[in-house]
Amino acid sequence: MTPEFPLKAIIEAALLATDHPLNLDDFQKLWIETTEPPSRAMVRAALLELQQAGLHPERGIELIETASGFRFQTKTSLAPWLKLLFTERPPRYSRALLETLAIIAYRQPITRQEVESIRGISVSTEILKKLQDYNWIRILAHRETPGHPALYGTTRTFLDYFGLKSLEELPTLLELNQNFNLEPPPSPTTPLLNHHEETTSPGETSPENGINSGLQMT
Repeated sequence: MTPEFPLKAIIEAALLATDHPLNLDDFQKLWIETTEPPSRAMVRAALLELQQAGLHPERGIELIETASGFRFQTKTSLAPWLKLLFTERPPRYSRALLETLAIIAYRQPITRQEVESIRGISVSTEILKKLQDYNWIRILAHRETPGHPALYGTTRTFLDYFGLKSLEELPTLLELNQNFNLEPPPSPTTPLLNHHEETTSPGETSPENGINSGLQMT
């Protein structure tokens, strides 16, 4: 017979045992062989307790919810100490790549020509390829105009990487400019899509966490 353990302990162990976010359906699978599995409300309550525990200043990890589910991550405030454990330098991204990503995130769905119009400079094919290789952007559709240009948008992996549940949690353009010292794109003339499911797709989660997770510009 399977021994009984507190609900919160099982959820915590599952989160630590996986390398990707877990959603409520994933947690329900933990009790698939039991006759009285906990309800989704009970699981959510346990997750909330774990989140609140991570708020304690003496805790080094926190539980966050991203587009794909819940995951533990180290607190970004501890990065100065944790970086000493790793010899590999954090990834560095060019200003052009970050500007292109920001414009796509805030103005999606958007064509390459429109991105270039906002930046005032051409966008290299290499940058778009890199963003697609990272699985941060994808082609959502093609515009019904001559040439049928591709419409780009962000992915679920993009949201997970930056620790976001939806596009509505994107930082303001002012915050983005302060974080990366970028010139923010003009205010959108059309609203962002309301549902991130329309602009996201499943993908692997990067080990880097948070909006300031080691991003550096060259």
